[in-house]
Amino acid sequence: MRALACLLALVAFTAPLAAQPATTVIIVRHADKATQPASDPPLTEIGTARAAALAAALAESRVTVVAHTPTVRTRETARPVAERFGLTPTLLPAGPAAAQTEAVTALVRAHPGGTLVIVGHSNTVRRWIAALGGPSRPDLCDHEYDDLFTLVIDATGTRLVHARYGPPNPVPSAPCEAMRPTRR
Repeated sequence: MRALACLLALVAFTAPLAAQPATTVIIVRHADKATQPASDPPLTEIGTARAAALAAALAESRVTVVAHTPTVRTRETARPVAERFGLTPTLLPAGPAAAQTEAVTALVRAHPGGTLVIVGHSNTVRRWIAALGGPSRPDLCDHEYDDLFTLVIDATGTRLVHARYGPPNPVPSAPCEAMRPTRR
């Protein structure tokens, strides 16, 4: 009888944890960008194809939120996913990295059990993954556009799945380490 009581207490304690659905956060860097205008370039033809490939890759994902930073290239990357799911994208704030990262974590907390697609930049993807409980990763190189990072966040923790999508990355013009910004 005591064992049954312990088992029932354990089930009662863990049932709320098991009942909470996982939150899925898909983080990508914007697709391939043009070189002009330098301040806020649009996607290239390959980038537009990559953005369409992202929407196709996520077709069965039941996306509930799409968010991006306030640049043309992130907006154009997010658009096909938002259109596929009939969503209006959430605009992440421009500004200091810490404020932007806080906005991402707040957005994820506001949508428990949802599937969020967040489009950022080579120097934001790593920071957002770590802020959401994922492992530390280096910044992406300038030529890396095909990484698809999926975080599954539930009561047991955060798991990261790294995949690739769309056309192959362009050939790098310099070694990756030379492309990464110096951290201060």
